[in-house]
Amino acid sequence: MQNSYPLESIDVLATISLNPNVVDLNDLSGEQCRNLDNFLREECIRIQSLIKSHVFGATKRKEIEIIIRKYYISTINIIDIVFANRSKLPDDHSDLVKVYESLFNVLSDILQFIENRYPEFLSQDERVASTYLLMSRQRLRQKLEEFKARLKLDQVIHQYPYKLLISRLERFIKKSDSDFEITFRTLFYKRELVKGLHEINLQKEGTTLDSTFREIDKLLIYLNYNSKSYIDDLTLRLYHQISTFENPQKKIERLYYFRKIFRQLHRKPGFILNPNYHNLDVVMENWFEEEISYWEKQITFAANGDIIDSIETKKDSSDTVQKILCSLSADQIALILRGADEARIFVANSITEVFRTVVPYLSTPHRKDLSYESMRTKSYVAEDRDKQLAIEALQKIAKRIESY
Repeated sequence: MQNSYPLESIDVLATISLNPNVVDLNDLSGEQCRNLDNFLREECIRIQSLIKSHVFGATKRKEIEIIIRKYYISTINIIDIVFANRSKLPDDHSDLVKVYESLFNVLSDILQFIENRYPEFLSQDERVASTYLLMSRQRLRQKLEEFKARLKLDQVIHQYPYKLLISRLERFIKKSDSDFEITFRTLFYKRELVKGLHEINLQKEGTTLDSTFREIDKLLIYLNYNSKSYIDDLTLRLYHQISTFENPQKKIERLYYFRKIFRQLHRKPGFILNPNYHNLDVVMENWFEEEISYWEKQITFAANGDIIDSIETKKDSSDTVQKILCSLSADQIALILRGADEARIFVANSITEVFRTVVPYLSTPHRKDLSYESMRTKSYVAEDRDKQLAIEALQKIAKRIESY
């Protein structure tokens, strides 16, 4: 016979038996606390078994979803009560503090069991309750600190992804609840990220210098970590690797090899860092296509005698070139130049010729000397903010022309 409220025993402990507002907890003996600790461990196993039994007996998806959500929400509500009562415990009762820790662990284990076994029945866009979020952040902080203690950055060949992840995770952990709304999707992603960091074989990160994708890259690609900063770093590393070859055909062969390896890496379905930005796969596939297409065109132009200067022609020294200061950033200029080339406003043999000819005569408020190759590469991985500002600049030009 099914219990109408399967969490009743733990609920009674939290609201009555272990509630300092209701009971004088100083009367609890050490033996009673130890018995409660054993009971909680058994209760955790019983509840998990009961959840599986209830789900197994359900015949419709909607019915399963209701069961899972009831267990999940009820467990979070009990956590709220336990968290509120913990600060009122007697200071000198260490056994009771351990019981409360066990109660927290049991409730957390139940939630983690549901999250791992039945994630498809949870609404990931639902807001995380403040108490549960605080508890989750504390656990994430502990796990992250354990990883940082194990990580020896000076022994890691490529450090940037680790520094980026640790910085972003620490920022998430430290943010207050009022900063912005945290959904279960975000929380689950951070947990999976920290879990993945713990599973990385750090010894491999200090060896195999010629490895195309590091262990950290495999994790971030697996979890669809579509951070613009990470994507820029990854594409730049790949670009540096193909730059070791002078022959364009060798560069193309290497790019195809890189793309093959990239496509063969594992992915976790349904996971993404930023749902409002392109998937990592989409951005990287576009980058591979553009790079391969670019170098194929270089071979064609060279065969037809259309390339006059070498691809690696040194740009003129900034001391001898009269530059025009542009109020836009280098990324925004790059977008406008690429757009002008593809719209055939600039009629040139290649987009590289456009950048190589124009960029040496431009500077920005933040940079006097601009790299035309870097700007050409960045024009294919554009941020939405840069797109908007470039469009606004062109609209200003259009309005000026209309007023003539």
